[in-house]
Amino acid sequence: MKSFFDPAVWEQEWKTYGDGAAERMRRSGIDPATAFNAKADKFNEQSFNEEGRRRSARIVNWLASRGVQFDGAKILDVGAASGVFTVPFAERGAQVTAFESSPPQVELLRANTARFADRPVEIVSGEFEKIDIAAKGWNEAFDLVFVSMCPVVHDWDSVERILSCARRFAYISMPVSSSENSLVDEVVPLITGEPFRPKMTEMTYLLHLLALKGYAFETLVTRELKTTEHTPEEALEETMMWLRHHKLPADERSRSIVEEHLKRNYPADNVQIHQGGRFGKVLIRLQDQNMYVEE
Repeated sequence: MKSFFDPAVWEQEWKTYGDGAAERMRRSGIDPATAFNAKADKFNEQSFNEEGRRRSARIVNWLASRGVQFDGAKILDVGAASGVFTVPFAERGAQVTAFESSPPQVELLRANTARFADRPVEIVSGEFEKIDIAAKGWNEAFDLVFVSMCPVVHDWDSVERILSCARRFAYISMPVSSSENSLVDEVVPLITGEPFRPKMTEMTYLLHLLALKGYAFETLVTRELKTTEHTPEEALEETMMWLRHHKLPADERSRSIVEEHLKRNYPADNVQIHQGGRFGKVLIRLQDQNMYVEE
């Protein structure tokens, strides 16, 4: 029982945890820093369509309801992609520094933020883990450091790196359990003989360590789903990658099963997949640590 209250034990456990988002990508032969290169255009479209804008607005509005002010605030958006949150932050009057590692996403980010000429978005590219925080002048430089579903969060050291840049607030979102995918739910029983059972993720480490280390924070856990459209070929490759991510059989037998399932059940060229899952959102208060009351 003593180890339950020992942060050093939990830090080490998280460091050796082998099933985080970044590790799953590497297991599939994907570099987390460039994982979205090939999907940049599609991800950009999904981020700024009506459904994507509503998703972003819900999170930005939740932050505002918890006392985060955007007008004139300095914000560091880590893993900014093509600007899914950078844009609404800038629209609300924030001075945004957007960090993104994927070159195609950076180009889309530049295009999406070019209209903020009176308050230009600063774009920084590279690998966040290799940024010299002190040399950049980023120590406690931002009112809000925002990290949404980004694999730069993979152990407590990476969390401390994020917190070191924040002056007032830090926001981190991560999956709470394994991702949901309607096509995967259909084919996994055909491959393994068992239904897919979601597993808890490393979000548990983050919450426990924040509590043990004395941070003030608010947490919101929700279930979010979106509908994506794929060609049969794209759906096949996405499913095979998903199987590798989760250490499930991804051999030729599995590929044949998925191919046959797509032919039988998705005769059109457009395969609609419902995907998402349970996601945790954590707002860490570095100042004004008392309970926030809406004015």
